[in-house]
Amino acid sequence: MATRVYEGLFLLDSNHYARDPSGVSGKIQEIVEKCGGEMLVSRLWAEQKLAYPIEGHRKGTYWLTYFRLDSEKQTDLNRQCHLNESILRNLVLKVDERLVETLVSHAAQGGIVSRADALEVIVEDEEEEVVEVEVEE
Repeated sequence: MATRVYEGLFLLDSNHYARDPSGVSGKIQEIVEKCGGEMLVSRLWAEQKLAYPIEGHRKGTYWLTYFRLDSEKQTDLNRQCHLNESILRNLVLKVDERLVETLVSHAAQGGIVSRADALEVIVEDEEEEVVEVEVEE
């Protein structure tokens, strides 16, 4: 049973979200907690027209989350998302432990950082550490 940090992007029904923003977004947190997880950050990412209709919807609301969850419970999380009528689609990705702090802090501040940018910051930090280490003979 390994507890990992995951990034979840949920495509929500814009009509449901417009009627009850806190209720619809709160359901995501309820689902994560029901599966034994801990929500780290949860925020609105975007509301926009979809590239193609999904279940008859032409507009969607994207909700970004970072949460800690036991890896064995991910199947339960996906099942709960499919049962919720407000969630049209969901994508859950495992986050590399080295990226967690950077991604969560940017999301909490309202900004979005790409995984490539976060990895670049980590690589730069590691290069600085290597430069600072001197071998004495």
